Amino acid sequence: MKKFLLSIALCCAATNFFAQTTEPGNLINEGKAALEAKNYQEAFTKFSTYLTQTNNQDSVIAYNCGVCADKIKKPEEALKYFDIAIQKKYNLGNAYVGKAGALKDLKKDSEYLATLKEGIEAAPENKTLKRLHANYYLNAGIKAQKANKLDDAEEAFKQVLADDEKNTNALYSLGTLSYNKAALVLKNAAPLANSDKAKYDAQKEIADKNFQNAKTYLERALPLLSADKPREKSMIDNIKKLLPQIEAQLK
Repeated sequence: MKKFLLSIALCCAATNFFAQTTEPGNLINEGKAALEAKNYQEAFTKFSTYLTQTNNQDSVIAYNCGVCADKIKKPEEALKYFDIAIQKKYNLGNAYVGKAGALKDLKKDSEYLATLKEGIEAAPENKTLKRLHANYYLNAGIKAQKANKLDDAEEAFKQVLADDEKNTNALYSLGTLSYNKAALVLKNAAPLANSDKAKYDAQKEIADKNFQNAKTYLERALPLLSADKPREKSMIDNIKKLLPQIEAQLK
């Protein structure tokens, strides 16, 4: 009988302890304490348990739970909780940033881009969303340029400027792309100079438009670049070589 009573007492104690630690208010407080201590796994466990108990109604905790899930490399969970924050319009811009990051970790490229666009529409003041969107197209432009898909590269770099009109990488890339396109048109048209003046003049007009575009982009980039940065100094030096050549072609 004594052993039976002891067993009952232990079971009651365990039940009371479990009830205390899973009380919603306790879970929030313990989760916050863990978050402040940067114990993201513990914070995630507390917050996610609380959200399960309360049917995911707390947008603030959902957002924090998404942050913790991101920290502990659980992108599927991060996606879930950032989506809850977005649906409830809490910390909207940063919630979209978090969702986009989770999609990127999951290698869902098209959904990543769509989320950035949706986020910019919902929270146009969020600079991080615009920066990520610009970086996406900057990388796409560089990739297309390396693959010699120059039209695709040009469109990508123009999209960068739609997000960030002072992006020196995009300005410089568009300038050099336009210059190279113009030079190629002239090279291909050279045999026509004596044999078909009308066709040559038409091609020269196309080249001049590209040279003018190159001039515009490079002149916009030049004052934004710093000679103190090696890579940018190289860009400055090249621009200063190209601009006189462009001017000579446009005379």
